[in-house]
Amino acid sequence: MTSTSAAPSWNRRRPPRADGRVFLVTGGNAGIGYFVAEQLSATGATVVLGSRNPAKAEAATASIRARVPGARVRAVRLDLADLSSLGTAVESLGVERLDAVVHNAGVALDDPPRRETADGHELMFGTNHLGHFALTRWLMPLLSAAPAARVVTMGSFAAKSERLDLDDLQSRKDYRPKRTYGRSKLAQMYFGVELDRRLRARGSTVASVVVHPGGALDSLTPSRPPVHVRTAGARLGAAPAALLLQGKHAGARSAVRAVLDPAVRGGQLWGPRVFGLRGEPRSEPVWNHLADPSVAARLWEASRELAGGRGL
Repeated sequence: MTSTSAAPSWNRRRPPRADGRVFLVTGGNAGIGYFVAEQLSATGATVVLGSRNPAKAEAATASIRARVPGARVRAVRLDLADLSSLGTAVESLGVERLDAVVHNAGVALDDPPRRETADGHELMFGTNHLGHFALTRWLMPLLSAAPAARVVTMGSFAAKSERLDLDDLQSRKDYRPKRTYGRSKLAQMYFGVELDRRLRARGSTVASVVVHPGGALDSLTPSRPPVHVRTAGARLGAAPAALLLQGKHAGARSAVRAVLDPAVRGGQLWGPRVFGLRGEPRSEPVWNHLADPSVAARLWEASRELAGGRGL
């Protein structure tokens, strides 16, 4: 694991230019993904928002263009809950290479009942993990065509206290929405770590980095109408939370750094500096349970089977 000795050279207010590079942000039309896309657009890169909702994607691209003069931003239709559509979505990118993908899109359900994707997978696990697992396979030729591409997987601090049930990945036996969400994000993070391990074994130039946003709240997030509107009441009510948590614009910074900072290395985990909940991003030790290669390998094989072979 690389140390954080290079961290002081990073200045988020003056990130390195990325003119000529192409970045894809899944779920870039809202939440943390929107702010990842906005911040990356300011570097001169072409940023593509992957979104299943064309109207929301249009609103997000308009907002970014209004805030970032000359922004090279566009959108493609991407539905991670429909694995059969991913090949077509990647073709619609219309690029010869991809310098980074930020696996950010996700579904979070608060209440029962359990729901499934078009492929018959539990919705959160199927979208958050399996969708990105399968998408990476389709993107790999484009990523490999870039000099030093990165796959950046957005995990969650909620995954830190979870453990996978490899015998019930689809939560068929015991479905509890918040736990199922945390486990779906943990599966994503396992994938990111295992992906880098396999890429290194193949001698690939592509690196895989896992990040998390800490505690990122809508009420601490600046307005970007119509993408996100924060009322005065929400701002005042959230003031005490700002001591420990942060907005989604700040939560996006771990992913942005993982895309742009030359000091970031594959296999690392990046998150906010203060208790893992807020502050500037830093490299942190990979969580003990996340570092278990046997669990990661079993999850990988199960994911490949569930995705119908649509995986690396």
